[in-house]
Amino acid sequence: MNDCLLLRLLTPVHDSISQLRRHILWLLLIRVTFFTLLIGVTVLLASMGTPVLLPPPTITVAFLAILFIFSIGSAALLPKTPLSIQRFGLLQLLCDGLFAALLIYGTGCSQSIFTPVLILPVIAGGLIMNRMGGLMAAAAATLFYGGVLALEQVRALPRGLLEVGFIPLDDPLRAANLFAVYGTTFFVTAVVAGTLAARLRKTEEALNRTSYEFDRLSQLYKQIFDDISTGIITVDDEGRVTSCNAAAGKITGFPPAELTGRLLADTLPALDLKAEITVRQVIDLKRKDGRTIRAGYSLSSLNLPPNPGEDNPSCNDCKIITLQDISSIEKMEQRVREAEKMAAIGELSASVAHDFRNPLAAISGSAQLLAMEEGNSPETIRSLSTIILRESQRMARTITDFLQFARPAAVQAEWFDVKRLLREAIEGSSVPSEMLEEDRITITCQDNLDAYGDRQLLHTALIHLLDNAVVFLPEKQGRIEILAREEEHEGHMALLLEVRDNGPGISREIRSRVIRPFFSTRENGTGLGLAIVHQIMEQHGGSLEIGSGPERGCRIRMLLPLPASGS
Repeated sequence: MNDCLLLRLLTPVHDSISQLRRHILWLLLIRVTFFTLLIGVTVLLASMGTPVLLPPPTITVAFLAILFIFSIGSAALLPKTPLSIQRFGLLQLLCDGLFAALLIYGTGCSQSIFTPVLILPVIAGGLIMNRMGGLMAAAAATLFYGGVLALEQVRALPRGLLEVGFIPLDDPLRAANLFAVYGTTFFVTAVVAGTLAARLRKTEEALNRTSYEFDRLSQLYKQIFDDISTGIITVDDEGRVTSCNAAAGKITGFPPAELTGRLLADTLPALDLKAEITVRQVIDLKRKDGRTIRAGYSLSSLNLPPNPGEDNPSCNDCKIITLQDISSIEKMEQRVREAEKMAAIGELSASVAHDFRNPLAAISGSAQLLAMEEGNSPETIRSLSTIILRESQRMARTITDFLQFARPAAVQAEWFDVKRLLREAIEGSSVPSEMLEEDRITITCQDNLDAYGDRQLLHTALIHLLDNAVVFLPEKQGRIEILAREEEHEGHMALLLEVRDNGPGISREIRSRVIRPFFSTRENGTGLGLAIVHQIMEQHGGSLEIGSGPERGCRIRMLLPLPASGS
């Protein structure tokens, strides 16, 4: 408490009148206390036999009485207007110098042990009245001390000093030397005190601005922390919750005050603190009320600065958890996917109806010719039957693609031999027999390579890729290469199935569009082949990449993730 009062006393005054009034009141209180203690200690030392020059007790008591009465009266008459209070403060500083000079005069003049007391009004003037106040106090102290030395030189001394055998200083040069030394000391002290006061004032203003900005910034951060819709939870090395915002409390059902200080594993065991950093996790989170919600969360390291006086961080494994309730988002995404699906089915229905028109016309016309002309030649009958069969197969294929895209079968995963699958896909595709005979379709796959997935769906995807490649191959020079191998992808093992051809390829402008339903560059295409392949890879959690081969052409890569344990 005393340190706080002392700091308040030493704080330099700048623009605040109320602060100046407070400092003057403190100056009056310290004046009374300081002189009383000073004289009291001196009297005590004199009573113990220490040789100290003091005026008679009556004069000493009278001096203290005048000091008390003047200080109390000054406090009572303290003005309130700015100009008056500044003048009042200067007057008090001059009075402090006068009281100090009287004390010096009564206790030995040039030989008084209290001469340094004159510095105190100079310091106070520099601190509370700026540099000009300190200089005026220094000038007054110098004049007062010069007056004491002058009285000593002319032997105008107090009676008490003469009675105890006091020998005054009779050397004018020594008196002048004392006057110059103390006078210089007073002015130097005034300059130093004023300079320190100015620096303290600037430091205080900068500190006030910094403190204000820091408070505003702290309030801003706290407001953001409390108002953000994302839940934020911080935990220490032991997994104990150190802070929690309102959004996290709303998501989990636990009030922030209830979560803070408890182990996260005891309240929210679904939040795994050992999960991979920065990777978004999706979990079923059980709230305090027992209701389970879908939540997404991610972990990040919380790097806290070390505690004062320590080199190591205050927390080596602190984490910050960002949490969101994604139940409504997932439902919305599901509704969007269903809406997109229904829109795609509607568009597909229109496309199927359009595609059925030409085959039905061909089938109908061929059937009518067969019915109307009894004497048709075998060649004519064979030609018309071929048309009917071809168009019927085309319609069947369109219906199959439509049903497969509109109502995809559930994945029935199993382990299967990859090389055998590739051969069966080639046999089931529209690859011409001459390409097989001329070795213009090759398989690069090691023996005994197994994969895990829906064999039938992957068989269908490969057939679509091969059928698309065959359509665009150059005559008699077309080549197709199928590669299969295991490789690491994003830290996990995956099966790579790659189909390459030496056709014209797919331009960069339409690569992102070819997997959309009904987008086709073929005259008789339904635009569902690559869309179905993309859908099958999504069902398996894999990916589909479309690019160019080493020698132009088209290269389509299917990445199928494999189980980590191989089971």
